[in-house]
Amino acid sequence: METVPAQDADGLASAGRLLHDFNAEYDEPSPAPEVMAGLLRSRVADGNATVLLARDGSGTAVGVAVVRLQPSLWSDALEAYLAELYVAPTRRGQGFGRELLTAVLTTSRDAGADYAFLITSEDDHLAQRAYEAAGFRRTEGEGGPIMWAYEQDLNPEDGVSPEL
Repeated sequence: METVPAQDADGLASAGRLLHDFNAEYDEPSPAPEVMAGLLRSRVADGNATVLLARDGSGTAVGVAVVRLQPSLWSDALEAYLAELYVAPTRRGQGFGRELLTAVLTTSRDAGADYAFLITSEDDHLAQRAYEAAGFRRTEGEGGPIMWAYEQDLNPEDGVSPEL
């Protein structure tokens, strides 16, 4: 497991490729891997993200996690948002996701975070099991209502903004 510094072009290129593959796997739009690597470099350099890579025995990057730390509204500590976690399909079930989650939590605690959160889809049961095994809990509580995540593109390409 490694934390990728802003000057590690190879590590950021691997992370960019994995994140691009992640979006492609789920039919989501994604910048090209080299563009993603540049964005990651900027976010790491300005302290707004930590990028972690999992590598196999041959040194090939097989998993990535991106965590963003921000000041908490509820304490004097930071809170950690696990923005992305991805393990290549052929390497799933081999412990790489668990290693990434452990590293995310350790890195976040060491940076001063006292709370971590993430969002996953309702039908991604493998991810849910992995997060629960790492100690995450559903915030609405067992048997409680489903919580919905909402998003909005603030700069739509068509120039049309919703009216309030």
